[in-house]
Amino acid sequence: MEDEQFVKDTEEITENKELSIWEALIPVFALVGMLAYNVFVYGDEALSGSNQFILLMGSSVAAIVGVFNKVSFDSMIEEVATNIKATTGAILILLLVGSLAGTWLISGIIPTMIYYGLQILHPTIFLAACVVICAVISVATGSSWTTSATVGIALIGIAEALGISVGMTAGAILSGAYFGDKLSPLSDTTNLAPAMAGTDIFTHIRYMTLTTVPTIIITLIVFIILGFTLETSGTADTASILTSIEAAFTISPWLFVVPLLVIVLIVKKTPPLIALLLGTLLGAVAALFFQPNIVAEAAGAESLTFESAYKGVMNAITVNTSITTENENLNDLFSSGGMAGMLGTIWLIICAMVFGGIMDAIGALAAISRALLNLFHTTFGLFTSTVVSCLALNATASDQYLAIVVPGKMFAKAYKDKGLAPENLSRSLEDSGTVTSVLIPWNTCGAYHSGVLGVPVASYFVYAIFNYLSPFMTLFFAAFNIKIKQLTSKTSEA
Repeated sequence: MEDEQFVKDTEEITENKELSIWEALIPVFALVGMLAYNVFVYGDEALSGSNQFILLMGSSVAAIVGVFNKVSFDSMIEEVATNIKATTGAILILLLVGSLAGTWLISGIIPTMIYYGLQILHPTIFLAACVVICAVISVATGSSWTTSATVGIALIGIAEALGISVGMTAGAILSGAYFGDKLSPLSDTTNLAPAMAGTDIFTHIRYMTLTTVPTIIITLIVFIILGFTLETSGTADTASILTSIEAAFTISPWLFVVPLLVIVLIVKKTPPLIALLLGTLLGAVAALFFQPNIVAEAAGAESLTFESAYKGVMNAITVNTSITTENENLNDLFSSGGMAGMLGTIWLIICAMVFGGIMDAIGALAAISRALLNLFHTTFGLFTSTVVSCLALNATASDQYLAIVVPGKMFAKAYKDKGLAPENLSRSLEDSGTVTSVLIPWNTCGAYHSGVLGVPVASYFVYAIFNYLSPFMTLFFAAFNIKIKQLTSKTSEA
């Protein structure tokens, strides 16, 4: 599994006793300050390249701090290489998501989802339905990433057609997707958290439902209320939108076979790379059968030949493809950047891993976690320090796995010394490390979901209710000593 390799690559969290907490925080303050000004100047365009360079500037500050604390440049580069290696799977997945989106567009799969979705999903229940649909898919697949790349893209399209805020929709999608990701035994983070804390996965999942179920119920209530207050512009125009989709594409329920096969493959524990590649190829075959004219158009040809079929499919997989319809609002919707459209996100992930790698190499990550651990001495303080540590590492290490691995290793003994069962730690890691990663634009998860859904983090942040409510829920349970499991003598001996 992906998480097993990551744990191997991060078994040793670098300690540096010569590095003080204030020195460890210098790169963090520098990065936050530079990013804040950069976003102020560029706004939503900051992720187009300037934020990436700012991450490298933050890395330079961290490297300078490291040099002054007797850390060799070679060891920093080695740690950066390890970090980037750990993201290889994510980068390849991003490229295949781009290719899949391209073939699913020209095959009519995404337009078909939107076509039927417009008829089924009424605006009043749309946001709540997004949460439920994505939760079910994510539980089944164990992947919030797959959920965004398949049903998430279609739901964003339906929202645009109905005139519903894409920020609200993305927040609902991610709330449902991360609910499922947290509770699915197929999820890598759901396996990683108990492994770090020292408990088993099913004990972890059962214990996690205590905070996760109330959080998703509150999330659903909020989205139901929001649904009743929505003023949509697309409801009255649904008929003309449906007509325009029918005029541009051959719409058929048979096209649902492809996404269903992909979901089945992932449920059957097929590696995501293989499932996405097969989904891309099946989308290409469906395009040749159902949309030959669109394939020819993508190739810039008048008719479908072997050469134009090859070129049309390859264009959809690799570069920007747009389908023109009679409805101007749909023209922006029916476009895909292919693999090339994902390069900006990949660029961001690589730069984020440079910063995280150098921060780990100079001992800054360990210093920050150690300081947080020493800051609180009560049981509630221990939970608080875990949550804050996970949040800090999501922002500084830019990766949800590090936000689970580092605090998991640092805090395991502290929980045991307090007489707390290890599932308290594993639940806190998931409630604060896994779900909040998507709220940070330069985190691998924030960059991925923002890129796939085409919605900036700033636009969906407020509406990703489940994601930012989860850490508060785990602290609420700790503050009032609700279902805080104590360490039994049997577990203690183990």
